[in-house]
Amino acid sequence: PTYNTNAQVPDSAGTATAYLCGVKANEGTVGVSAATERSRCNTTQGNEVTSILRWAKDAGKSVGIVTTTRVNHATPSAAYAHSADRDWYSDNEMPPEALSQGCKDIAYQLVHNIRDIDVIMGGGRKYMYPKNKTDVEYEIDEKARGTRLDGLDLVNIWKSFKPRHKHSHFIWNRTELLTLDPHNVDYLLGLFEPGDMEYELNRNNVTDPSLSEMVVVAIQILRKNPKGFFLLVEGGRIDHGHHEGKAKQALHEAVEMDRAIGQAGSMTSLEDTLTVVTADHSHVFTFGGYTPRGNSIFGLAPMLSDTDKKPFTAILYGNGPGYKVVGGERENVSMVDYAHNNYQAQSAVPLRHETHGGEDVAVFSKGPMAHLLHGVHEQNYIPHVMAYAACIGANLDHCTPASSAGSLAAGPLLLPLALFPLSILF
Repeated sequence: PTYNTNAQVPDSAGTATAYLCGVKANEGTVGVSAATERSRCNTTQGNEVTSILRWAKDAGKSVGIVTTTRVNHATPSAAYAHSADRDWYSDNEMPPEALSQGCKDIAYQLVHNIRDIDVIMGGGRKYMYPKNKTDVEYEIDEKARGTRLDGLDLVNIWKSFKPRHKHSHFIWNRTELLTLDPHNVDYLLGLFEPGDMEYELNRNNVTDPSLSEMVVVAIQILRKNPKGFFLLVEGGRIDHGHHEGKAKQALHEAVEMDRAIGQAGSMTSLEDTLTVVTADHSHVFTFGGYTPRGNSIFGLAPMLSDTDKKPFTAILYGNGPGYKVVGGERENVSMVDYAHNNYQAQSAVPLRHETHGGEDVAVFSKGPMAHLLHGVHEQNYIPHVMAYAACIGANLDHCTPASSAGSLAAGPLLLPLALFPLSILF
């Protein structure tokens, strides 16, 4: 079950808090308990909850975050931030009241809260720089410029926090990523877009790495630690494709997530790595229509509707932007290019943005203690299993001195039909 404490159908902030911090939370809040109310800064203090990334770092493991969204988006931020509102990406997005009460934006917390996160990769460059600072890649795009009102250059601050004898690298494009020597990288901050990264189908393969390419480099860096590592990997734009009703974009994001999972599996061992793949939530996305084997997932059902006598696609949404009426009737999809990358599948109810779904999602696992994930579990049970397997966190009663020192390691890989967080723990 994915519900938030105050929401039957959840959002990604409350769910990320559940599967990373082990505590259910209110919709729209990250890294805090349900005592924190959304957008109310003064309900934050004293209600912060820590994540499995923090537990792993405290145990001496290396830790990393890889996402295709902004690195300060809902899912990754629950690993390091404590915020009453997921939308407080930089201080520019915060209300004056929250700023005056001392709350910090999520990009600020990324750099300051856990200063020794070993690997951070994704989008979100603009939230790290002063207002109107020109972007390194999109020099004439005003929307790509820095957003910070406090004038801070968080990339330089990130660099300043790293010990001089360590090798710290800030990169912003695929070429820089693929030419890194992982043996000479201790800390890596890769910010490849001003906001979210591009959809895989639209990706510039010169400037932007794929999710699987980021995962490979992350593991190469993190696995040098003999005590093991924790890696959170999110295929976060699956969710965005669904919200836009663009099933083809969403499913190609899911395929790339699958590649990343495969790469992670090939670089790790079942003997000492717990891998968990799950979703933070579902979407009102479905496919049906009695399609035959071999039918394109983006194709038509083999029959016409017996009501309006028109064809329909196998993929449909319960709500969203794909609702179309032509001449008082449902649009005839045979008259449009329903195989286009940006085709918006028909929906039953018109909405500018399709919504999440409220049903249970799957959890897949392999490796040490994987048997603890079976049947039906509350979402906030997940990080407790990972911590138990890795002998980190508060409950170490079952651990031998050897296992708590790192001979048994664990890792989660999170995968859904919506947002796919993939975490790996060694």
